[in-house]
Amino acid sequence: MTEKQKNNTLDTTSNYKKLSIQISLNGLSFCVVDTLDNTVLLSKRKVFDTELDPLELEKELVGMFKEHNITSESYTEVIATHRNTLFCFVPKPLFVEEEAHNYLKYNTKVLATDLIANDEITNFDIVNVFVPLVNINNYIYDLFGDFTYKHSSSIITSSLLNANTNNEITCYVYASEKQMDIVIIDKKKLLLFNSFEYLTTEDFLYYLLFTCEQLKLNNETVLIRLFGDIEEDGTIYKNCYNHFKNICVYAPDNSTFQLGDYTKKNIDFTVLNAL
Repeated sequence: MTEKQKNNTLDTTSNYKKLSIQISLNGLSFCVVDTLDNTVLLSKRKVFDTELDPLELEKELVGMFKEHNITSESYTEVIATHRNTLFCFVPKPLFVEEEAHNYLKYNTKVLATDLIANDEITNFDIVNVFVPLVNINNYIYDLFGDFTYKHSSSIITSSLLNANTNNEITCYVYASEKQMDIVIIDKKKLLLFNSFEYLTTEDFLYYLLFTCEQLKLNNETVLIRLFGDIEEDGTIYKNCYNHFKNICVYAPDNSTFQLGDYTKKNIDFTVLNAL
């Protein structure tokens, strides 16, 4: 373990650090990178047994930052990623910011008082309309001042579209913190992004089979790439393997950053790719 990672806290010698935080009612994660040598200095993740409410989540984030000495640092950039199912994609040519609330209300429950934000998925003419957790954003702003916030689906979509080299239709499934994101790509074209909350292996398999059926994808030929909280010896993978012929665990390329003592398994995909 290097000096920068000793005792799971950070040193105060570098002024070139970036902080990336992922926020979900089912869990929290963050990582700190040194932009001089593109090294991951610290990465932590916590998954909750039950879904928290926003105020409980804020308390958990306060405790996590305190435990790892995060608030005593200065950062060149802070990025917060909101992970939930309160979002929808809109083709950029059809997007009107004043209608943001209306885009969401047809596929998710939103309140008139909810803050509606949006991300543009650069180079792919997609705008992602979503609901962030306002109390978490306010807390982060109070600590660090101006910062960037995004939705996890924007980061996942952009990363997969840019990385995809398959000529066949590919179904990527990212599982993390009781949420599964299904992303179906044909070369560099997004065919579908849908997100489901799941509790059991049966839930996971049902949503995957249902999605493939809706797009009339052949279970014998479609490429299925699972990543996130998925292991080849786990029950989710084994059950999916019984229904899909061309399936494997996908290992995203995070070659931009040297992981040091960390591995791809213990650094959240969206936390790292948000940077």
